[in-house]
Amino acid sequence: MPKIDESLEFIPVRIAVLAVSDSRSMADDVSGETLVSMIEKAGHIVADRKIVTDDRPLIRDTLQAWVDSDDVDVVISTGGTGLTGRDVSVEAHRDVYEKEIEAFATMFTIVSMKNVGTSAVQSRATGGIAKSTYLFALPGSPGACKDAWNEILIWQLDHRHRPSNFVQMMPRLEEHKRPR
Repeated sequence: MPKIDESLEFIPVRIAVLAVSDSRSMADDVSGETLVSMIEKAGHIVADRKIVTDDRPLIRDTLQAWVDSDDVDVVISTGGTGLTGRDVSVEAHRDVYEKEIEAFATMFTIVSMKNVGTSAVQSRATGGIAKSTYLFALPGSPGACKDAWNEILIWQLDHRHRPSNFVQMMPRLEEHKRPR
Protein backbone atom coordinates (compact mmCIF):
# COMPACT_ATOMS: atom_id res chain seq x y z
CA MET A 1 0.00 0.00 0.00
CA PRO A 2 1.42 3.42 -0.93
CA LYS A 3 2.35 5.62 2.01
CA ILE A 4 4.68 8.34 3.31
CA ASP A 5 7.65 7.06 5.31
CA GLU A 6 7.58 9.52 8.22
CA SER A 7 11.02 8.34 9.41
CA LEU A 8 12.59 10.22 6.47
CA GLU A 9 13.13 13.96 6.30
CA PHE A 10 11.26 15.85 3.55
CA ILE A 11 13.47 17.08 0.69
CA PRO A 12 12.09 20.05 -1.27
CA VAL A 13 12.48 20.10 -5.05
CA ARG A 14 12.76 23.22 -7.21
CA ILE A 15 9.76 23.58 -9.50
CA ALA A 16 9.27 26.06 -12.37
CA VAL A 17 5.70 26.92 -13.39
CA LEU A 18 4.80 27.88 -16.95
CA ALA A 19 1.37 29.14 -18.01
CA VAL A 20 0.66 28.87 -21.73
CA SER A 21 -1.98 31.34 -22.82
CA ASP A 22 -2.71 33.93 -25.50
CA SER A 23 -4.95 35.90 -23.15
CA ARG A 24 -3.71 35.64 -19.56
CA SER A 25 -1.32 37.82 -17.62
CA MET A 26 0.35 37.14 -14.28
CA ALA A 27 -2.48 39.08 -12.62
CA ASP A 28 -5.20 36.71 -13.87
CA ASP A 29 -3.30 33.42 -14.19
CA VAL A 30 -5.47 31.42 -11.80
CA SER A 31 -4.05 28.02 -12.82
CA GLY A 32 -0.45 29.16 -12.43
CA GLU A 33 -1.25 30.69 -9.06
CA THR A 34 -3.02 27.50 -8.02
CA LEU A 35 0.10 25.49 -8.83
CA VAL A 36 2.38 27.95 -7.01
CA SER A 37 0.18 27.79 -3.92
CA MET A 38 0.10 23.98 -3.85
CA ILE A 39 3.85 23.71 -4.50
CA GLU A 40 4.68 26.08 -1.65
CA LYS A 41 2.14 24.50 0.71
CA ALA A 42 3.78 21.11 0.12
CA GLY A 43 7.15 22.59 1.10
CA HIS A 44 8.75 22.72 -2.35
CA ILE A 45 10.47 25.74 -3.91
CA VAL A 46 9.03 27.73 -6.81
CA ALA A 47 12.22 28.18 -8.84
CA ASP A 48 10.66 30.39 -11.54
CA ARG A 49 7.32 31.31 -13.05
CA LYS A 50 6.48 32.58 -16.52
CA ILE A 51 3.63 33.06 -18.94
CA VAL A 52 4.14 32.55 -22.68
CA THR A 53 1.77 32.56 -25.64
CA ASP A 54 0.64 29.43 -27.47
CA ASP A 55 3.73 29.39 -29.65
CA ARG A 56 5.56 26.07 -30.01
CA PRO A 57 9.11 27.46 -30.40
CA LEU A 58 8.60 29.88 -27.50
CA ILE A 59 7.25 27.14 -25.23
CA ARG A 60 10.03 24.76 -26.29
CA ASP A 61 12.75 27.36 -25.71
CA THR A 62 11.38 28.22 -22.26
CA LEU A 63 11.25 24.54 -21.28
CA GLN A 64 14.75 23.95 -22.65
CA ALA A 65 16.18 26.91 -20.72
CA TRP A 66 14.80 25.44 -17.48
CA VAL A 67 16.07 21.96 -18.38
CA ASP A 68 19.52 23.47 -18.97
CA SER A 69 19.42 25.29 -15.61
CA ASP A 70 20.92 23.77 -12.48
CA ASP A 71 18.24 25.62 -10.49
CA VAL A 72 15.21 23.64 -11.74
CA ASP A 73 14.35 20.01 -10.94
CA VAL A 74 10.77 19.93 -12.27
CA VAL A 75 8.75 21.98 -14.76
CA ILE A 76 4.96 22.06 -14.67
CA SER A 77 3.14 23.84 -17.48
CA THR A 78 -0.55 24.60 -17.59
CA GLY A 79 -2.55 25.29 -20.74
CA GLY A 80 -2.25 24.34 -24.38
CA THR A 81 -2.98 20.62 -23.98
CA GLY A 82 -6.34 20.57 -25.71
CA LEU A 83 -7.37 19.76 -29.25
CA THR A 84 -7.61 23.19 -30.89
CA GLY A 85 -5.18 24.47 -33.48
CA ARG A 86 -3.45 26.78 -30.95
CA ASP A 87 -2.91 23.98 -28.40
CA VAL A 88 0.77 23.15 -28.92
CA SER A 89 2.14 22.60 -25.40
CA VAL A 90 2.28 18.83 -25.82
CA GLU A 91 4.25 19.12 -29.06
CA ALA A 92 6.64 21.63 -27.46
CA HIS A 93 7.16 19.33 -24.47
CA ARG A 94 7.87 16.39 -26.76
CA ASP A 95 10.43 18.52 -28.63
CA VAL A 96 12.37 18.67 -25.34
CA TYR A 97 11.78 15.20 -23.86
CA GLU A 98 14.47 12.56 -23.91
CA LYS A 99 11.97 10.07 -22.47
CA GLU A 100 8.21 10.30 -22.19
CA ILE A 101 6.43 9.10 -19.06
CA GLU A 102 3.41 7.58 -20.81
CA ALA A 103 1.79 6.39 -17.60
CA PHE A 104 1.47 9.99 -16.38
CA ALA A 105 -1.07 10.71 -19.14
CA THR A 106 -2.93 7.50 -18.32
CA MET A 107 -3.05 8.27 -14.61
CA PHE A 108 -4.13 11.85 -15.27
CA THR A 109 -6.99 10.62 -17.45
CA ILE A 110 -8.14 8.22 -14.74
CA VAL A 111 -8.02 10.96 -12.11
CA SER A 112 -9.80 13.44 -14.41
CA MET A 113 -12.62 11.04 -15.19
CA LYS A 114 -13.71 11.23 -11.55
CA ASN A 115 -14.43 14.96 -11.98
CA VAL A 116 -15.19 15.57 -15.66
CA GLY A 117 -16.32 12.15 -16.87
CA THR A 118 -15.73 11.34 -20.50
CA SER A 119 -14.59 14.92 -21.17
CA ALA A 120 -11.22 13.71 -19.84
CA VAL A 121 -10.63 12.26 -23.31
CA GLN A 122 -10.09 15.83 -24.58
CA SER A 123 -6.94 16.34 -22.50
CA ARG A 124 -3.50 15.53 -23.81
CA ALA A 125 -1.67 15.91 -20.50
CA THR A 126 1.84 14.54 -20.74
CA GLY A 127 4.99 13.97 -18.72
CA GLY A 128 8.59 13.36 -19.59
CA ILE A 129 12.24 13.72 -18.69
CA ALA A 130 15.01 15.81 -20.25
CA LYS A 131 18.50 15.66 -18.81
CA SER A 132 17.72 15.30 -15.12
CA THR A 133 14.55 17.42 -15.17
CA TYR A 134 10.98 16.18 -15.01
CA LEU A 135 8.44 18.01 -17.20
CA PHE A 136 4.65 17.84 -16.98
CA ALA A 137 2.07 19.53 -19.23
CA LEU A 138 -1.35 19.98 -17.63
CA PRO A 139 -4.61 21.44 -18.94
CA GLY A 140 -5.21 25.12 -18.29
CA SER A 141 -7.99 24.83 -15.72
CA PRO A 142 -7.35 25.21 -11.99
CA GLY A 143 -9.34 22.02 -11.42
CA ALA A 144 -7.05 20.01 -13.69
CA CYS A 145 -4.01 21.46 -11.93
CA LYS A 146 -5.46 20.47 -8.55
CA ASP A 147 -6.28 16.97 -9.80
CA ALA A 148 -2.77 16.39 -11.17
CA TRP A 149 -1.08 17.82 -8.08
CA ASN A 150 -3.26 16.28 -5.37
CA GLU A 151 -3.61 12.84 -6.92
CA ILE A 152 -0.24 12.31 -8.63
CA LEU A 153 2.48 14.92 -8.33
CA ILE A 154 2.40 15.66 -4.61
CA TRP A 155 3.14 11.97 -4.02
CA GLN A 156 5.66 11.39 -6.78
CA LEU A 157 7.61 14.55 -5.88
CA ASP A 158 7.97 13.48 -2.24
CA HIS A 159 10.99 11.21 -1.74
CA ARG A 160 9.32 9.75 1.36
CA HIS A 161 6.52 8.22 -0.75
CA ARG A 162 6.71 4.44 -0.88
CA PRO A 163 7.05 2.12 -2.66
CA SER A 164 8.73 4.51 -5.12
CA ASN A 165 8.76 8.10 -6.41
CA PHE A 166 10.32 10.38 -9.01
CA VAL A 167 12.66 12.11 -6.55
CA GLN A 168 14.56 8.99 -5.54
CA MET A 169 15.33 8.43 -9.24
CA MET A 170 16.75 11.94 -9.83
CA PRO A 171 20.38 11.00 -9.14
CA ARG A 172 20.12 8.17 -11.68
CA LEU A 173 18.42 10.00 -14.55
CA GLU A 174 21.70 10.67 -16.33
CA GLU A 175 23.62 7.56 -15.28
CA HIS A 176 23.80 6.44 -18.91
CA LYS A 177 26.08 9.43 -19.60
CA ARG A 178 28.65 8.48 -16.95
CA PRO A 179 31.62 6.32 -17.91
CA ARG A 180 31.48 2.78 -16.63
